Amino acid sequence: MALSTASNFAKPDDAFRAIVEAHRGLSDEQSADLDAMLVLVLANHIGDIAVLNDAIALAKRRMLDASRQQQQQQQ
Repeated sequence: MALSTASNFAKPDDAFRAIVEAHRGLSDEQSADLDAMLVLVLANHIGDIAVLNDAIALAKRRMLDASRQQQQQQQ
């Protein structure tokens, strides 16, 4: 199975909203814990180490790119 980067949701905004709402009322620490648990649950659901590794690499690359862009905008 290849990593799918296209939205698989009929209503992507609803999926985003559900994630945001799940964090409402949580402390920063609880929010980070929720994110970690959600990652583990979804990684188990994927069940394919190659896809998981691709997802990790993509997420890390996107995070670092966003960080670099933010730093460049501040200069």
